[in-house]
Order: sequence, then structure tokens, then C-alpha cells
Amino acid sequence: MNPSVAVKIFEAGRNAGADFVEIFEEETRSSVLGIKDRHIETATAGTEYGIGIRLLYGTEVLYGFTSDDSEDALVKLVQTLAFGRIAKAGALNAPFELRPEKRVSDFNMAAFKDPRLLGQAVKQDFLFRADKAARSVSDKVAQVGSTVTDVCSSITIMNSEGLNLVLDRSRVRVNVTVTASDGSERLTTHEAPGALGGYELLANYSPEKIATECAERVVRMLDAGYIAGGQMPVVMGNGFGGVIFHEACGHPLETESVRRNASPFCGKIGEAIGQPCLTAIDDGTMDGVWGSLKYDDEGMPTQRTTLIENGILKTYMSDRVGAAEVGIARTGSARRESYKYAPVSRMRNTFIAPGKDTLDSMIASVDNGLYAARMAGGSVNPATGEFNFAVDEGYVIRNGRICEPVRGATLIGKGHEIMPRISMVGSDFEQAAGICGASSGHIPVTVGQPSIKVDQILVGGR
Repeated sequence: MNPSVAVKIFEAGRNAGADFVEIFEEETRSSVLGIKDRHIETATAGTEYGIGIRLLYGTEVLYGFTSDDSEDALVKLVQTLAFGRIAKAGALNAPFELRPEKRVSDFNMAAFKDPRLLGQAVKQDFLFRADKAARSVSDKVAQVGSTVTDVCSSITIMNSEGLNLVLDRSRVRVNVTVTASDGSERLTTHEAPGALGGYELLANYSPEKIATECAERVVRMLDAGYIAGGQMPVVMGNGFGGVIFHEACGHPLETESVRRNASPFCGKIGEAIGQPCLTAIDDGTMDGVWGSLKYDDEGMPTQRTTLIENGILKTYMSDRVGAAEVGIARTGSARRESYKYAPVSRMRNTFIAPGKDTLDSMIASVDNGLYAARMAGGSVNPATGEFNFAVDEGYVIRNGRICEPVRGATLIGKGHEIMPRISMVGSDFEQAAGICGASSGHIPVTVGQPSIKVDQILVGGR
């Protein structure tokens, strides 16, 4: 973005009475290589470019985007957005001054192996090794698919307060999906780790380990019976188990929900919403972690935000508009999928912090319940916190011991009701990469937790 063009855009916004003008320019190159059943199924690469312009009138947001980067087109976009609005008295003579450009990389540049330069062939060995490892587990493995995806972006954020920031971002993610069949039924599971950086990250993942764990799990669950549902204590496994907190509590703790009075946590800062063992954090600063970024999509430095501390609600995740409407400080949580979306408050790396209990002690404390070792997907209503999540790998707990595997279990409840029932928090903390969809599109996020015990939750069965 030419600074002189940016100033013209700011002037057009000011002439239309806007309090704040922001430019978000993005070029993103993405690539996917995937195989299914030992044949290459997907080999794609593409580049997308565009510019989004946001006008703020107080906390009212007007947003538009275009792929035409000419000065005339961008000024016309501002005028179209602000049609019928006029400048405020005395505003037209104040000059705009952009600060010198600041360039920041989210990843480790010294170790970076640029996916845009290395091409697709680098991924093939990983994919075929995963396929071979999964099939070696059992003759019940009926289908194996795997992909390696990379996304590299260059983003420029400028605003009428003088911000002039260029962000380099790169993420790589692998996905292994295994389907098992016994001739009458089929069952599927997957693993999908990801991180910030380039192809140097592939060395951190063992395709054999990922694929073998998937295959062993799906074969084990294929042979399992079904659980009898009802209210019962549940011990939830670490890592992706944090998806329930993300969905049922994380979204209602974003100012995007709070400012609309669509959250069960509205007005509860300073109140106890969980037991003293519960601390929850959203952290955008974790080095190399999938959901991290050094600056958010408004150009504010990210931070480690403690949402719940020893059971007490401390704050919400906020963007510029949400912070102003709710009356809290900005937390560097403004995010968007691309230039096609205006930013709103969203999660980054959101997790329940480690505690002092052990998984063994949690299991031993349950007479009759469920060990949800690994969670799958589900749904949630952010306004009410009502959720419904499938258990990908589950076991009956009987007399303080893990017993037979069971499938078909779902966890049903409301996030704000479940939080006070978390009575034990383990020390075996892990995180897992995911993609979160909301009003500003689909973004990379990380969920996480140690093992936890929920004293009572409704378990759906068959």
C-alpha cells in the first residue's frame, strides 16, 4: 500500500465524518497436497489478494473490500460505504501522518523453510509414510487419507491513527484420517496437528506415530459397545478435550457476544463462575503455537489474557469495538479470516491451565462414569452456552478403574453450568490445533487442557 494512497483513503473517510479509518491489505498463498488410498487425490495451490476498508462511527462499523488496488477504486469504496454522511465541524484541516513501516514475522525466520519456494514434492514422503503405518495396524483399516496444508500471508494494516504495520504469517498443518470397517460398520477418526512456520515443522511430526495412533484408536472403538446414557461424572482427557471449553465458554467470553448481551457471563466480572481449581487463559504470544500471532488483525500486540483465575471471572477477550462498548481494555484479540471480513474479538490459544491432580486420582474418585479420552466435534449456542459434543474415544469407569471401551457417547450441557462442576484439574497439559468459525470467518485457533473431572454431566448414549 502506497502511503500517499493510504492518506487519500483516510481523507475520504474523514470527509464522510468517520471517527476512525482502517486499511487491511492481504496477499495469501495457500497450498494443499493430499492422498487417499495410496493415490494423490488433491494437489492445489492458489493466491488471493484484496483490500478491506473499515470505517468506525463511534462503535458503528461500516466495512467493504475489493481486489482493485487503484486509488480511485479505494476512495470510491469509502464514499460508497459512507454514502450520505458528512464531515464533522473542524475535522477537515487536521493532517494525517503515518509512522514508518514496521515489519514483523509471527514465526522464526532463522529456521523458516518457505513453502512457496520448496513446492509440493517435499510433502509426498510424509503422506505415504502415514498411509503405510496406518495400514500395518490391522486388516480392519479400510481407508487412509492424509494431507499437508500450508498458508503464507503478507498483511499490511494502516489506520488513521498512524499505524503502518506489515505482518508475515505462515502456518503448516497435517491431517491423517483413518477409517476402519468390520464388514457391517465403518468408523472414522483423525489427527491434525499444526503450528506456526514453514516446512521445517514437518520434522516435528512423525507420520508413523500420528497414523498408528489413529488406526489403533479407530479399530479399538469399532469393536466397542455402546454406553448407557444418563447423568454421571466424566473425566475428560487432555488436549482436544479443551474444545468444550472453547465452544461453550470461550465464545461467550468474547466481547462480540457480551456487547450484544448474548452471553451467560454478561456483567459477571469479579464473580465466581467455577471452583478454585479452575484457571482459564487465552494467550496469543505462545511461540510457534498454531493459534498465536504477534499482532492481532487490528495491529495491536497480542497478550496473555487470564479469563478465569481460581474460579473468578477476570475479563473478556476484546477488540477495539467490543472493548469500547463493554468498557474494558483491549486484549489484542481482534481476528478475521481474510480481507473479506471486518475483525471482531476471537480466541487465539484458549485453554484450562494445569492443576495439581493426576489422571489416576480422578479415575479412582469415580464409582460409575465415563472417561472421555478424546473429544470429537459438536455444536454450541453461544448465547445460552448449550453444547452437544461427541466423544471420539470413551471408556466406562467402574469402581475407580478404566474398563471397557464404549462408543456413541455425547456430552450435553451448558457451559456456565458445567464450569462450577469441574472439581479436579490435572497436570498433564496438552494443546491441539483447530479451526474456529464465527462472524469474522474461519481462523486458526488452539484448544487445550489437562485432564479434568466434571462431577456431573448428561451423557447421551444409544
